[in-house]
Amino acid sequence: MNATHRYICDDAQRLDTFLASQIGQSRSQVAQLILRESVLVDGKVVSRAGVKLKENQIITVNLPDMQISSPLEIDFSVAVLYEDEDVLVINKPSGLTVHPAPSVKEATLVDWLKHKGIRLSTLSGEERHGIVHRLDKGTSGTMVIAKNNASHEFLSSQLQDKSMGRYYLAVVNPPLKEDIVAVECPIARSTHNRLKMRCLEHGKYAKSLFKALALSKDEKNQLIACKLFTGRTHQIRVHLEKINRHIVGDHIYAQSPKLEKSERILLHAYSIYFIHPTTRKEVSFTAPLDVAMGEYIEKKFDMEQMDETMDVNNIIRSFATYS
Repeated sequence: MNATHRYICDDAQRLDTFLASQIGQSRSQVAQLILRESVLVDGKVVSRAGVKLKENQIITVNLPDMQISSPLEIDFSVAVLYEDEDVLVINKPSGLTVHPAPSVKEATLVDWLKHKGIRLSTLSGEERHGIVHRLDKGTSGTMVIAKNNASHEFLSSQLQDKSMGRYYLAVVNPPLKEDIVAVECPIARSTHNRLKMRCLEHGKYAKSLFKALALSKDEKNQLIACKLFTGRTHQIRVHLEKINRHIVGDHIYAQSPKLEKSERILLHAYSIYFIHPTTRKEVSFTAPLDVAMGEYIEKKFDMEQMDETMDVNNIIRSFATYS
């Protein structure tokens, strides 16, 4: 049964602002409820969040039941880096898709979260699972998951104001020409290949920084660190392609089929930082490399100074003067 709530407006104000204060949810959540035509003013359905209310108007809200779907069986594990009542920080494995889709037949990270009992509901009744940001299927590394609606709203806002961010590691071919390279070009979906994104004038603004860390023993490949100032789909891969570089194991953006192969794309979200929803203090977490990427680096690179090279604090400091 849908729950129905009634409120009386005591002064003139926007509908979404009024309901957000009454229900204790964000304006974006309220806006979704309005779009579903679940809000009435004086008995009439409204479809605009910005409707201006008058004093003594009656607002009726019909809250739909939450739509719950059963998870697929899972045959994989996900390493938990940190967990409390508000957030879950994980090291996503390479090869794991984050969200279900008609084209995805196997279990996803969302299925794993369902098994773990993380199910967030929206006011409009749609089920969500705390996903704040995404990683491509082949990319491994740090992800933060919200465990309640308040945390989800707070963390999502940090994607907009840039108080949340990640540093990536990648193995590229050929090496960068300079120690640090900035790439700034808009990104949109390719008109020739729907699997790819490209730097196109009509795309969304995007900026990346790439920092050289170490050359491989044969000097053909290079370990680099990546810092994103925006979060566009395939951003690192597209911006590397823009400067005629590619990530080893990337079969979509690879320059030549003759180039070196890897069982996975060698791209890893190494470290994540954000403001904690409860403590309001910045926290950061680092995800160790998986076996495949770790073994590749150990085989191809001189490991004597690699611990120092891959030290997270050193990587962060190396970007500081270019931010």
